[in-house]
Amino acid sequence: MDGIELIDLHKHYRQGATVVRALDGVSLRIESGDFVSIVGRSGSGKTTLLDLMGLLLKPSSGAVRLDGVDTARLSARGRADLRGRRIGFVFQEYNLLPSLSVLENVTLPLHYVRGSSREGHRRALRLLELVGLADRAHTRPLELSGGQQQRVAIARALVMNPALVLADEPTGAVDTETSEQIVTLMRTLNRDEGITFVIVTHDLELAARTDRMIRLRDGRIVGDHSVERELAS
Repeated sequence: MDGIELIDLHKHYRQGATVVRALDGVSLRIESGDFVSIVGRSGSGKTTLLDLMGLLLKPSSGAVRLDGVDTARLSARGRADLRGRRIGFVFQEYNLLPSLSVLENVTLPLHYVRGSSREGHRRALRLLELVGLADRAHTRPLELSGGQQQRVAIARALVMNPALVLADEPTGAVDTETSEQIVTLMRTLNRDEGITFVIVTHDLELAARTDRMIRLRDGRIVGDHSVERELAS
């Protein structure tokens, strides 16, 4: 992956006669293999930025380039295909389907991409081993702890072998010890698998575990530093 580049990105919404500037001129480049956090108060634009990076939203203006591709030039189907193949998502609430087994949840994204089933199924089993849940493959999600469910969600995000994983408050619903385990897992996957992680969080302790911290305020970047520099300032 060449990386993801945001160029003068704006996202505006109308609420009656008022224009809400969720993002107001964001330019940013994240290189392949980065381990990045995005921090800011509620309403600062963090989740909007993540959704634009994940091609879930289209910007009001500006450009999102993924793997060197200007995504504005793609059809809706082209954007969905690029998103499905190159981007994985991890959410605070896990979003696992309770009627499916752990393995079935992990393999769910494979059903939307033609020709990916056999190889993807093998990868799903390997990912469950990586996240320490191979012995729970046929368990239902509600029989797992919150931390275990989040590890299933991480495995699901990786089953299509994405170059980029976007995580929105991935430790927000778990306790401190489990949070540490999840961050360690993501860091290991970043280091050993070369996967790029962008993590939105309000937790500065989690952000301190990343290599680069980007601060948002009122839809604008107000800080973008290596964590060492950030913590020293």
